[in-house]
Amino acid sequence: MPTSPDASALSEAPVHGFRGHAPDGEPAVQPRGLTVAVSREAGARGTTLARKVGELLGWQVFDQDLLDYLQMNDTEREQLLADIPASARAWADAHLARLQQARQIDAEGDAVGLYRLLFSVAARGDAVIVGRAAGHVLPVESTLHVRVVAPLGSRVGDLAQTVRLTRTEAEAEVRRRDESRAHFVSRTVFKDVADLSGYDLVVNPARLGLEAAAQLVGWAVRVKQQFAELRADVPFDPADPDGA
Repeated sequence: MPTSPDASALSEAPVHGFRGHAPDGEPAVQPRGLTVAVSREAGARGTTLARKVGELLGWQVFDQDLLDYLQMNDTEREQLLADIPASARAWADAHLARLQQARQIDAEGDAVGLYRLLFSVAARGDAVIVGRAAGHVLPVESTLHVRVVAPLGSRVGDLAQTVRLTRTEAEAEVRRRDESRAHFVSRTVFKDVADLSGYDLVVNPARLGLEAAAQLVGWAVRVKQQFAELRADVPFDPADPDGA
């Protein structure tokens, strides 16, 4: 098992590394940085872990509340995304169009706006996104998709303490949230959250602890970044967003 680097080692490389294939003087034609997408079981402290990863890497965290706010507020959304190079936006548009044409996502109603926002955040780079099926939608080469799990008893206890429920109420709420999230992913991107082959990394903060789990995600970011830098040497073809 690899030795986890210290926090300073992790925070340096991802911030200044991958920026896509860009000839001198030209804007990047890939996202400006990597994205960590956090999928989580209810009560597994996935959002808390995402924030610790964001602190470790110096990256912005986009949780459910912020994503919902950006979807509803056109001005704030445009201000956030104003510094994305035009070619990085083209990268995002090409990937989104490919998914729509291949019918790999639900392309109706508010879902399209959500996907466009997720791709825009990913084009901006250096971001941690919580939920919203982001890891199932965004390209694997520029996204570290993390699944956060924990034993049911631990998840029930955490939720009971957080929202002041009895254990019976908390267990029912955990199961309801798990079913709701699984249904959302299945309905919008036609994926099964229980299929662990769809994740780069599965972590259990209840066993590792939050700090160690964040360090592990940071180490995985460095590995993913190395692969992204190798891919960045291949010119981007909008007709083939995956570089196949």
